[in-house]
Amino acid sequence: MTEPRLSFKDMCAKFDVTPRTLRYYEYIELLSPEREGRSRFYGPKEIARMTLILRGRKFGFPLEDIRQWLLIYEHEGTEAQMQAWIELADRQLAELAEQRAALDETMDELKRLRDETAETLG
Repeated sequence: MTEPRLSFKDMCAKFDVTPRTLRYYEYIELLSPEREGRSRFYGPKEIARMTLILRGRKFGFPLEDIRQWLLIYEHEGTEAQMQAWIELADRQLAELAEQRAALDETMDELKRLRDETAETLG
């Protein structure tokens, strides 16, 4: 039984990404599709990698961190990759907490200025 493969167009549609994005992920070696002439095909491994790439982007990880994390699996295996994931997640959680605090501060200041302005008018 042959494993499912997606064409370039199908891969873009499945993951709702532009052709430019998919080509860029290939260019920076996040993905390595099979090539048949000018056509590209993505097997289960590349589909799984794309799922992880997009999940990492959703969580705000830089593409280079995602690339390094994916390389750990290829060179050191699952356990090393999971350990690296924990470290990356901890670092990203701290970063997001800092961003949240800054955003909360900005929103509080904006609300205060808005309320002061409204009082001036009222």
